[in-house]
Amino acid sequence: MLTYFARILVFIVVALMLAGKSVAQEQAAIQALATVVSSLSITGTNNLQFGAVTPGVTKSVDKATIGFAGEWEVIGTSSAELTIDFSLPDTLRTVDSLGAMRIDFTATDAAYSDGTGSQSTPTGTVNPNGPIVRRIGGGGTMTFWIGGTV
Repeated sequence: MLTYFARILVFIVVALMLAGKSVAQEQAAIQALATVVSSLSITGTNNLQFGAVTPGVTKSVDKATIGFAGEWEVIGTSSAELTIDFSLPDTLRTVDSLGAMRIDFTATDAAYSDGTGSQSTPTGTVNPNGPIVRRIGGGGTMTFWIGGTV
């Protein structure tokens, strides 16, 4: 049985014997290519506004209610794929944090336009409770609206 040192020596001898033979060497080159896209910009343009509410009295704002539904705009590269994941609160608190009201978002409380729709006739409705995947419209902008219930 060969020791570790003897095995290394045998490997080196075999490698030197093979090194004396002619071996053809081929080479090839490739380029690394990428399309660099502009960064993504997200701007909130309207807060979700419930107005005056009373604890124990249900009040809803529809995603299509202009001036009251939450709204934000996404600007990026046309046709870029987005994964949208809303961070939604489950309660609204008073400024002094002494009072709170539950806030709920249903599977149809959000909508978007990829440039082919509007707030009253959106491109589609989305579920704000889970991540969604959509593509930015041809004009490079996308608008989202959200409503909810307290």
